[in-house]
Amino acid sequence: MDASTSVETHHEPHGHDAAHEHHELGWWRKYIFSTDHKVIGIQYGLCGLVFLFFGFCLMMMMRWQLAYPGQAMPVIGKWLPHIFGAGTMPDGKMTPDFYNSLGAMHGTIMIFAGVVPLAFAAFGNFVVPLQIGAPDMTFPKVNAASFWAFAVGGVIMMISFFVPGGAAKSGWTSYTPLAAFSDTGPGHNPVFNGQTLWLIGFIFLISSSLLGAINFITTIIQLRAKGLTWMRLPFFVWAQFVTAFLLLLAFPPLEAAIVMQLMDRVAHTSFFLPSGLVVNGAPVSISGGGSPLLWQHLFWFLGHPEVYVLILPAFGIVAEILANNSRKPLWGYKSLVFSVLVIGFLSFIVWAHHMWMTGMGSAVSAFFQTTTLLISIPSVIILSAFFISLWGGSIRFTVPMLFATAFLPMFGIGGLTGIPLAFNSADLYLHDTYYIIAHFHYIVAPGTIFGLFAGIYYWFPKATGRKMNDFWGKVHFWPTLICMNVIFLPMFLQGMAGMHRRWYDGGQGWTVANEHTIWGLTGFQWNAPISWAAWIMGLAQIPFIINFFWSIWHGQKVNDNPWEATTLEWTAPSPPPHGNFIHTPVAYRGPYEYSLPGSERDYTMQNEPVEPAERTRRKPPAEPVLV
Repeated sequence: MDASTSVETHHEPHGHDAAHEHHELGWWRKYIFSTDHKVIGIQYGLCGLVFLFFGFCLMMMMRWQLAYPGQAMPVIGKWLPHIFGAGTMPDGKMTPDFYNSLGAMHGTIMIFAGVVPLAFAAFGNFVVPLQIGAPDMTFPKVNAASFWAFAVGGVIMMISFFVPGGAAKSGWTSYTPLAAFSDTGPGHNPVFNGQTLWLIGFIFLISSSLLGAINFITTIIQLRAKGLTWMRLPFFVWAQFVTAFLLLLAFPPLEAAIVMQLMDRVAHTSFFLPSGLVVNGAPVSISGGGSPLLWQHLFWFLGHPEVYVLILPAFGIVAEILANNSRKPLWGYKSLVFSVLVIGFLSFIVWAHHMWMTGMGSAVSAFFQTTTLLISIPSVIILSAFFISLWGGSIRFTVPMLFATAFLPMFGIGGLTGIPLAFNSADLYLHDTYYIIAHFHYIVAPGTIFGLFAGIYYWFPKATGRKMNDFWGKVHFWPTLICMNVIFLPMFLQGMAGMHRRWYDGGQGWTVANEHTIWGLTGFQWNAPISWAAWIMGLAQIPFIINFFWSIWHGQKVNDNPWEATTLEWTAPSPPPHGNFIHTPVAYRGPYEYSLPGSERDYTMQNEPVEPAERTRRKPPAEPVLV
């Protein structure tokens, strides 16, 4: 029995006898330990938003040290030692170790506990089964296990802030041999220390993503509604499909590497530790023979596909919103599909451009330079198709559309500024400067996160039956857009002036940067306006938080298809019931049938049969008349 039959049987009033009727679940089973893809998607979404906000708060604390080094943090500075420990913020002043912890945990939490769970797991879980007409994910219990593995990993990451010595300090990349010896020796528990807990938490986060990836691939292949062929899938489903393969293939090497690094820390192996190491003036008693570069290879083999794990779901969200709010079909649908497939393939053969500083040979460098430049081509195709989709459209600037259209130039800036980094000659100078911070964050912050905000505003009515307030959505959007650019645009200039990205007090890099004046400020002086923009942007998220929770209970009630969209999720009730659909969905047409000639409405949904008039072909041209 296929999925569509099971849905139809479930919702027909006399489809089964009383012995097999679905019994009402208790509160804990319904909302906490649920196997319903919609509840799991919402759980992922709420947890992801909490982790995003927490990771953002860590960054705002770092910005105080960068703007006003050595000064006591006002208002909250005196309370932070009571939260994070006396050695972290004595007298409200940040210590170098605590700054390193904030940097490592900001990157880890924002990417692996924030954006990935929100972009891939939350939107994927809630939207994908609805868009393909499925009653649920293929493996509901595996889906629940995926969420709880993520939750356990996130809790372990949080606990690491409160163990002796504090959270991990070796950067979000956890490079060896530093990561192998950090938080070891007298006074440190071999397991309950920041770096070891970072590794253990990461194992749970990776396992969560692997379980989710298997579930997504199987669901998209097996549970599509009748008539929903591959080239009728919404582009968002294609983006999630490719993302699932990236996670499935790229995460296992990193999980193996993390287990090996964990063994280096607690079992005194030397997978990544070379011979002849000296720590604190004493030779290290290990067998040696390991390679620190092996860790870098295994980490970045995941690290670069991870960039596309972040951006591809955002591409999918933006595509849905652009088509819906321009009231015309998405331009170049097939070119978009083939582009994400090419990105998925090429993302596995570009990882070593993160390692130009390791001294690889010219032949290997030439290979990775070439593949890095090649992968920019499908990205440009996707961005161009999005811009062309706007051309001649009857554009509605709803709140989701504001975030979706802002995504386009922001991602464009991030992509274009990455091209110089593809060349090892340029990267030798720009590596580990603030230029890297600006490039990466333009892709992930005003890029991906704008796409995620757009998706939240867009699918919120489907999840709740209510709409978020438009006015407060715009109050959220405009300061966020302005502050994003004030934060990250000057960082390109700081990086080109030579400012290093990780140092607590700047060191020689800030001395060099202070020799250059950029728009009236030295490289170091730019940290103050950048930090103020970050703090203002933090305040700009308050309207979103209030709007989000207020609208759940008090937002404007809307019908099942408030945006007048075309894809199958808008045929389900809002919010969708258990099993999602009242009637079995059947797809008769493509996903973006907007403004069809001769149609009474400017949108035609996928489940509307094709009328005979639509099948008539144009008359063949008359025979030419020879004179």
